Amino acid sequence: MALLFLAALIGIPLIEILVFVKVGGEIGALNTVIITIATALIGVALIRIQGLGVLMRARATLDRQETPVHEIFEGIFLALAGLFLIIPGFVTDTIGFLLLIPPLRRMLAAYMARHSTFVAANVRRPGGSPRGTVIDGDYEVVDEDALSIETTRKPNPDSPWSKEK
Repeated sequence: MALLFLAALIGIPLIEILVFVKVGGEIGALNTVIITIATALIGVALIRIQGLGVLMRARATLDRQETPVHEIFEGIFLALAGLFLIIPGFVTDTIGFLLLIPPLRRMLAAYMARHSTFVAANVRRPGGSPRGTVIDGDYEVVDEDALSIETTRKPNPDSPWSKEK
């Protein structure tokens, strides 16, 4: 896995530089920069629109008391799309725009959901109470050199715990 990450870390910038040089030689350097900035701006706008849609679907899934697994993976893929679109380059922009295609993104999310394991935490019962016992308490830090309780207070003679009875 580390070798794959290292290859991507070195390989992606090299591929991007190669594509920049080829495209810049064909359409000019200024046009290449303009296209790179335009794709980033268009991509960010599309991510905002699609991200709100995924968020609304996730909220609807939660309202039905279901786990929004597919929506979570779609959100992850949208975040990756945003990252790829912000990184300057034609190859990363292509990957980013591919992740913005809803059917492709949903297919990838479904694949990831099928091949993942999930554990629910803080599950609530239908009545709304949390599962398990909740213990709440307070504490006080006591200095070891402090006087004992018996020497600081007089015993209450009306107390059922009093030794005087």
